[in-house]
Amino acid sequence: MARINKNRKEALSKLEKSKKYDILEGARVVKDITYTKFDASVDIDVKLGVDPRKANQMVRGICSLPHGTGKVIRVLVLCTPDKEDEAKEAGADYVGLDDYIEKIQKGWTDIDIIITMPQVMAKIGKLGKVLGPRGLMPNPKAGTVTMDIGKAVADVKKGKIDFKVDKYGIIHAGIGKVSFDVEKIVENANELMQTILKLKPSAAKGTYVQSIFLSSTMSPGIEIDPKSFQ
Repeated sequence: MARINKNRKEALSKLEKSKKYDILEGARVVKDITYTKFDASVDIDVKLGVDPRKANQMVRGICSLPHGTGKVIRVLVLCTPDKEDEAKEAGADYVGLDDYIEKIQKGWTDIDIIITMPQVMAKIGKLGKVLGPRGLMPNPKAGTVTMDIGKAVADVKKGKIDFKVDKYGIIHAGIGKVSFDVEKIVENANELMQTILKLKPSAAKGTYVQSIFLSSTMSPGIEIDPKSFQ
C-alpha cells in the first residue's frame, strides 16, 4: 500500500468526506490544499451521462475563459506567405509552412496548438500520425482551421480552449492556476460549465451532468455540486 505523504494527509484532513461543495467553496478549498512549490494548474473533470461511442451523443466545444488558463500557449501557424504577417502581429510563436511540416515529420512537436487555413490542410493531412495522438491536429470545429488567422491566434492567446468528452464520458479541462483569485477560478469554471450545459445532446437520457470534481496538480479531488452552475 502506497504511503500518504505529510502534505497529502494535511490536504485530506481539510476535506469533508461525502460533501459536495458549491463552486465558490471548492475554489477556496483547492487553493488551501495545494502544497506544490510551483504555480499549480486548476483542473475540472465533468462526468456526463452520454455515450461517446454514439455520434449523436458526442460533446465537443470551444470556450473562451474570461481570465485565461494562466498558461503560456505556444502557437504554430501553418499558412501561405500572404497570411504570415497577420499571424505574427496576432502573437503566433512560430509561423511558416513547408519548413515546419518537415520539422514535424522529423518529430518536432514543441507546441501547444496549431492553427492553419483550409487551403493547406491537404499538406497537413500527412502529419496525422504525429499530430493526432498528441491532440495537435487542426480541426475546423475547434476553430483552428480558418481564414481568420489573426483572430484565431488572438483568441487562443487570451484563453480559448477546445474540449471534448473522452471515451468514459468525462470532460477534462484546465481552468486556471492556483495563484488566481477565487473569483477568477469561479468565473472560468462557470463559463466552461455554461458552455457544456448548452451542448447537451437531445439523444442523451437521464442525468446529463453526473459529477464534477475540482483539483489542482497533485491535490485530492473536491466534489462540486452541479447545482452550483444551474
